[in-house]
Amino acid sequence: MMRTSSAFIREFQPSDIPALNAMHNDPEVAASLLQVPFTTDAERADWVRQSPTQRTLVAELDGEPVGLLGLTLYTRRRAHVGSLGMAVQRDLQGQGIGRLLLATAVDLADNWYNLRRLELEVYTDNAPAIRLYESFGFEIEGTLRAFGFRLGEYVDAYAMARLHDGPPLRR
Repeated sequence: MMRTSSAFIREFQPSDIPALNAMHNDPEVAASLLQVPFTTDAERADWVRQSPTQRTLVAELDGEPVGLLGLTLYTRRRAHVGSLGMAVQRDLQGQGIGRLLLATAVDLADNWYNLRRLELEVYTDNAPAIRLYESFGFEIEGTLRAFGFRLGEYVDAYAMARLHDGPPLRR
């Protein structure tokens, strides 16, 4: 569990679904993600369910889930890679919740899963998210043209990644 002020990061619980679904169904939040509004709680539960290759972190503030980060762990020849997806409640964006979620995920990737590469996609017009990712060492690797359909038009996204040199050798 990681904490900043009164917000902290914890593991996902099934009881989080209604609050997280309400957050994702906010049209402005949905538009910044590859989500659509009017998703049911049952659909969201299927989307966020835990699996051996999925770690779901929740940001909690004042007893309520206000953010979500999914860390997908790959296997076989990509076992050194993880991918991230994140959302924060609209009225709390820019207040450190995303930074806390991302710091927790980077710590897991570097110090527990020994991931060499973390990757994500972000819409090219999401400047606050891009700045956040860059502050953690993510770099733009390319532009994905017509990556998603949002509000009646196709939008581009950046493919971003962060490479980690790996742990030191302890002798």
